[in-house]
Parts: sequence; C-alpha cells; structure tokens
Amino acid sequence: MIRRNPRGDIPVVHESAFVDPTAILIGQVIVHENVFIGPYAVIRADEVNERGDMEPIVIGAHSNIQDGVVIHSKAGGLVVIGEHTSIAHRSIIHGPCWIGSHVFIGFNSVVYNATVQDYAVVRHNCVIDSREIPPGVYVPSCHKVNHESDTSTLQPVTNHAHDFSESVARVNLDLVHGYRAIRNEF
Repeated sequence: MIRRNPRGDIPVVHESAFVDPTAILIGQVIVHENVFIGPYAVIRADEVNERGDMEPIVIGAHSNIQDGVVIHSKAGGLVVIGEHTSIAHRSIIHGPCWIGSHVFIGFNSVVYNATVQDYAVVRHNCVIDSREIPPGVYVPSCHKVNHESDTSTLQPVTNHAHDFSESVARVNLDLVHGYRAIRNEF
C-alpha cells in the first residue's frame, strides 16, 4: 500500500522494484530499481522536525527489505539504505541512520541513530545504537554496540559470512523478477 503522509508527500517507487501488496510505504520514501520489499514491511517517512522539514527514506538499487521490517525516522531525519543491501526479517531501522552498500542486517536486529559502513555484516538479534560500524566488519549475533563499545575489537567479515550475505541479496533480486512476472495474480 502506497500512502501520502500528513504533509502530502507520496512514495516514489521505481517501476522495476517489487513491493508486496501487504507492505506499507508512507510519505517521502524513495525506492530505487530492482528493490524487493517483502510482506508486511512498513517504511514510514511522516515525522517532521521543529521547522516542519523532513528528509527522505531512500532504499538503494538491488537491495531487499524483508518480511516485517520497520523503517522509520525521528523528527524527519535522513535514512539511507545503500545498494545490494539486505535488511532481514523483522529488523528495525530507525533514523536518522545510514546503512552502506553490500551490508547485511540480520533477523530481529535494531539499528538506531547509527551508521553501518559498506560490506559490514550485522548478524541476528543485534542492537546498534548511536554508533558507527566500520566497513567490512562482522558483528556476531546478539551483540549490542553502543557508545560504550570498542568497535576496534570487531573482526573482519569472513569469506563465509560475505558469501552468505551476497547469496541473500542475489536470491532477493531473483524474487523481484519472479514476483514482477506474476504481479497480476495478486
């Protein structure tokens, strides 16, 4: 479902993207080419700052926003999801937030007011709170990274984790094409 926000902004979705009919996109959302947005995802750009301004939520090309993901931003802050990035089932991305390209955010993870640099892998059930994750690092499942965390102790992404992340991105890109082909059946 594509809806206007109270300010009147309406999402802009590239014609090659696939948005599941149960997903909800509200307001100043920009979805680039070949993006997959899965069932029951909610991407909501509707809050404004004290001046009445808001920045968009941008989903980069060839990325996937999986089932039940919530993306929102406090006070109209910018949220950017880079290209070829996977946001896995039931994750919450709450801006302002910047997530780079070729990133994997695992199931049930929460990323708030943070930056996750390119090629990072954040596994399942993690919390990234008000912190920058360096490029190419691996955050193991169930880790909390905040202002008290020493990110220099994070290990580089292994080949296995990188291959897994890239395979998830490829599968979801295939789903874009498959679901677009049967779109009229919904």
